[in-house]
Amino acid sequence: MSVVYIALGSNLNCPAEQLRMAISALRQLPLSKVVAVSSFYGSKPLGPQDQPDYVNAVLCLQTELAPLALLDELQRIENQQKRVRLRRWGERTLDLDILLYDNLIQQTERLKLPHYDMQNREFVIIPLLEIAPSLVLPCGTNLVELARKFSDHKMEKF
Repeated sequence: MSVVYIALGSNLNCPAEQLRMAISALRQLPLSKVVAVSSFYGSKPLGPQDQPDYVNAVLCLQTELAPLALLDELQRIENQQKRVRLRRWGERTLDLDILLYDNLIQQTERLKLPHYDMQNREFVIIPLLEIAPSLVLPCGTNLVELARKFSDHKMEKF
């Protein structure tokens, strides 16, 4: 089984409830098992600031699904929860991103592994650190060291 880390985010239609529903759907994935889920964190939007704040989390999944098959399942869950893509980094009911898939480094048109910008996002690194404090990224960077640059984050944990 591969170990995968997935970022969850929502800022529409009761965001915390959207994350809870997504976690429930992820627990139902075939050939997969949810191993850990971080706390939920409130964060400011990454993109346009004329949208509500986000609720974010990171989930660890063990799966036998191949990366693109897993991506298809994540997009199916997003669609079930009425995900609409109106603008880049805009508001959404649910966003599910594969952060890491084992130590795989891959770039395709549909999927970049590790996630292309995860190292610059406190709303990813801090929840990831919570559930995988000894993690070393495929590039060799220790997660604890990476998280130091976010030590003064202002995200609310709930």
